[in-house]
Amino acid sequence: MFSKSCEYGIKAIIYIATKSLEGERVKIGEVSRGINAPEAFTAKILTALINKNILGSRKGPYGGFLIEIKKIAEIKVSDIVSAIDGDDIYTGCGLGLEECNSNQPCPMHDKFLKIREDLKKMLETTTILDLATGLKSGKTLLVR
Repeated sequence: MFSKSCEYGIKAIIYIATKSLEGERVKIGEVSRGINAPEAFTAKILTALINKNILGSRKGPYGGFLIEIKKIAEIKVSDIVSAIDGDDIYTGCGLGLEECNSNQPCPMHDKFLKIREDLKKMLETTTILDLATGLKSGKTLLVR
């Protein structure tokens, strides 16, 4: 459903948010290990999220990635998806056709409309705080 970049981006933001809630900054190596992702790929994704003002970072020996506590409750999963994958998940064809619309629908078009609407609603109402809280409590996990 999401691109690999988007999956890693969501996981990384949740991981960083969990650490930020504890007042910690995290280095790129810790993030990549925490989400089981290649370090260079993780760095590229996090740079994109910094450029979209979703994530903060500081350089130097006491630096690292962080998210302001107030912002953790404001960032929606849809913000991350849009920053990395754009809005294709809400508009693209369920079968991957280049052109699929109400006038020329694919066989799944009408059924997929409802799924996309529900997905969009879920992504727009789920905050990073919601997800970080589950991780912090041990009820959810990022890696197996």
